[in-house]
Amino acid sequence: MQTPFDPLAQKYPSQRYPIYARGGMVNTSSPQASAAGLTVLQKGGNAVDAAVAAAATLTVTEPTSCGLGSDAFAIVWSAKEQRLYGLNSSGPAPMMASAERILAEGRDDHGRMPAHGWTPVTVPGAPKAWSELVRRFGKLPLKDDLAPAVSYARDGYPCAPNLALHWGAASRRYRETLTGPEFKAWFDTFAPNGKSPAPGDLIRLPDHAATLEAIGETGAEAYYRGEIARRIDAESRKYGGFLRYEDLAAFEPKWVEPIRVNYRGYEVCEIPPNGQGIVALMALNILKEFDFSEKDSVETAHRQLEAIKMAFADALHYVTDPDDMPIDYHRLLDPAYGAARAREMTGRAQVYTHAVPPKSGTVYLCCADAEGNMVSFIQSNYMGFGSGVVVDGTGISLQNRGADFSLNPADANFLKPGKRSYHTIIPGFLMKDGQPVGPFGVMGAYMQPQGHVQVVMNYVDFRLDPQQALDAPRWQWLRDGRVVVEPRFDASLAEGLKQRGHDLSRSADVASFGRGQMIVRLPNGTLVGGTESRTDSNISCY
Repeated sequence: MQTPFDPLAQKYPSQRYPIYARGGMVNTSSPQASAAGLTVLQKGGNAVDAAVAAAATLTVTEPTSCGLGSDAFAIVWSAKEQRLYGLNSSGPAPMMASAERILAEGRDDHGRMPAHGWTPVTVPGAPKAWSELVRRFGKLPLKDDLAPAVSYARDGYPCAPNLALHWGAASRRYRETLTGPEFKAWFDTFAPNGKSPAPGDLIRLPDHAATLEAIGETGAEAYYRGEIARRIDAESRKYGGFLRYEDLAAFEPKWVEPIRVNYRGYEVCEIPPNGQGIVALMALNILKEFDFSEKDSVETAHRQLEAIKMAFADALHYVTDPDDMPIDYHRLLDPAYGAARAREMTGRAQVYTHAVPPKSGTVYLCCADAEGNMVSFIQSNYMGFGSGVVVDGTGISLQNRGADFSLNPADANFLKPGKRSYHTIIPGFLMKDGQPVGPFGVMGAYMQPQGHVQVVMNYVDFRLDPQQALDAPRWQWLRDGRVVVEPRFDASLAEGLKQRGHDLSRSADVASFGRGQMIVRLPNGTLVGGTESRTDSNISCY
């Protein structure tokens, strides 16, 4: 399809304003997903129903980031119970998977877990998360919540510009690297006739529609204990995978207590490990020891970067499945530990290692309704489309979360059967004086906690509205020690950081700086929403 303009050309930066609403709000990275959430709100559903409708739709309208084989996490504020809940729906490694077996059979990639194929596939958690959220908090049947996603998959939707960009990049990369027969179903599903969709092309995913219908009609039982589970098992056996029917049948999400740090009177809430939300909290626990009067200053950015580096040094050493962590993760959030780490900071960039505390690719969406319920939800296939494996005839693109496991027995995140890996996807939530302020999140692998820190400080320290808090130019620390900033990051700030010893450069890959959403409820009940200007985001509200 040709248009009279180039839909991928973004010559001039767009300007967005925060959206205000009263009845309900759904913020996602896809216009169709936001519309799906609003549809179920207007049919009598609540914020949880809207979140599930939007999440299911995103597996259809943004399969470049999530799918029917994803994991998921959620934070829910229940207006009825006046309480915050956390849901960890990340799946474990299959019981047949082990580091010893991978190394012995030569499935490793130069001593590391491979990124593609069946080897890094872990048990998918997202469909079970949808079912569990609706069972506990929803007002509509799961089938009704998934109906918009089924319709988009069956009847089609037009491809958006950023979606086309990422879909095309993945397709080109996969054509060069994924050559085995186990990848054929991915190409049949997402690149039929060797083509990925262009902006404006109509996309239909009939296999997704059939699977979503089965999930909705059975409360996800078909996926974990029925015909779909048997098909996943058969495909895994066919191509030498570890995942089995028994792994799916045994899976249950875990309700968890969100972990929190008090940051200048606000409670910043995250899901506890195995998620990396603790990285954002550790950084804020350090940063609260300083006063920040100016956002656009070298001192502010320097301290933010140093705090993130300290937090990652600890997290990458300690964080894994909490049942396998060498310390109680609450020790990492001790205020005294944050103060001690803050004292290590100097005016120069440093390299940090972990310390011993004292004893004591992803899609993000958020929703709110008129009753006061609020949801922070995230799901991901991890690296773009995930493992590159699609279960033939189902549309299920399986995640490659297992790629983050270590094959070194000295590492906390060492692969063991039934173990959950260090997890990058994290929903965030703000509280104040025991009441909800609102959900927020920034998707994007190891950028996520860095995005959380920047968005929280933009809102709390620098009093930016949700849209400005998301739009502000971002920095990103990379695990090799480099720092990259967006093209529009202030030149004098960048030069000042270089003078302090930061190995800094500019990156044109705007997508790597994360894609966020945020909703805040004002004291009078009005909802204020911001949505990511770096992608095809949209807010639906009334």
